[in-house]
Amino acid sequence: MSARVRAARGTGTLEAVSDARIPVAESASAHPVQAGGETRETTGQVVSGLGRVLIAVYIILAIAATARSIYQIIAKYDEAPLAYTLSAVSGIVYILATVALVKRNRPGWRAVAWGALCFELAGVLVVGTLSIVAPEHFAHPTVWSYYGDGYMWIPLALPIIGLVWLTRDGKAAPGQDAPESTTGSLY
Repeated sequence: MSARVRAARGTGTLEAVSDARIPVAESASAHPVQAGGETRETTGQVVSGLGRVLIAVYIILAIAATARSIYQIIAKYDEAPLAYTLSAVSGIVYILATVALVKRNRPGWRAVAWGALCFELAGVLVVGTLSIVAPEHFAHPTVWSYYGDGYMWIPLALPIIGLVWLTRDGKAAPGQDAPESTTGSLY
């Protein structure tokens, strides 16, 4: 089809210039439409390159933090229970943040994304500060120790970038859902 393909709001179809209707799946917004060099979701929102990168990094961090914490808890939990528990918490937060960012346009998920990212930022700041001022409590490093320096400070930067992106993407305040859209999108 050409650049003049658009989503017919609320009908679950795509309209071509000739008004021919093509049925699409309920989750059609997960499949972007190329239009004039610009990628658009079928909900009409522009797909963000930053959104793609952000979600990809969250997926990688969720897998890395969760796998690391599972190994640490199974193999050597008695060596540093606080550190390994905090690593598990960070893994769970990254998983929740990833799912919430992917589903941010569905009712309730934007608020979950805000909550997860704010909790993550608070965790990085608190654990990072405690690992500097009270290192005796951290026998082994966590994902958030020293503000995430073991992960190139990505754990510190990621929630800030995510919160800025959420603000710009949805233009909805925390606790509000994006208007009009009930389908989620990967981007």
